[in-house]
Amino acid sequence: MIVEQDVQDVTLHELVEWAKALVVPGERRILGLTGAPGAGKSTVAEQLVTALGPDTAVLVPMDGFHLANEVLIDLGRLERKGAHDTFDDGGYARLIAQLRAQRAGDPVVYAPRFRREIEESIGSSIPVPASVPLVVTEGNYLLLERDAWPAARSCIDEVWFLAPDTAVRHARLIRRHEAHGKSPEDAALWALGSDERNARLIESTAGRADRIVRLR
Repeated sequence: MIVEQDVQDVTLHELVEWAKALVVPGERRILGLTGAPGAGKSTVAEQLVTALGPDTAVLVPMDGFHLANEVLIDLGRLERKGAHDTFDDGGYARLIAQLRAQRAGDPVVYAPRFRREIEESIGSSIPVPASVPLVVTEGNYLLLERDAWPAARSCIDEVWFLAPDTAVRHARLIRRHEAHGKSPEDAALWALGSDERNARLIESTAGRADRIVRLR
């Protein structure tokens, strides 16, 4: 659970400075951002990578490892898409390990990307050059202690947990679902139903984060 006194109120500038402190030229470091659905992980990760520049940082989201819809249908899990067992956690862990081991002179590694407009992942769409010292990865389950998630965590240098106010997070989720075609009623049902069940599990992992932060 999130203990309020453990939450640090920070600016984006402070996060950028912390990320810079992780960068060691000639070495590979990995920074993870996690938090419940609607916490702002992808937005903050993109802002960090943009601020650091393409020669310093590259973004590799966990969402590229969503299982395909046809697989979720076969498993009977499509209505729970976004839950921890609707991802290829083993594939994600193997990629993170490969990225951690990548060194100058090694070939480019290509990571998958999730496309929300089609609700599917596209393989080999994010190039990660060996010369880039910092990989930023973001996703819901970086701190989950089951299946292959701990193997991925063991290759990540620091994980920061984003903890916005719950009302802010819910409003973001509803807007996101509406933007991708759901009616206002269905958007609210999904955000306060399936998303919120996932949020409770994810928030139970916050105590294992290196930092718990709220952007101000």
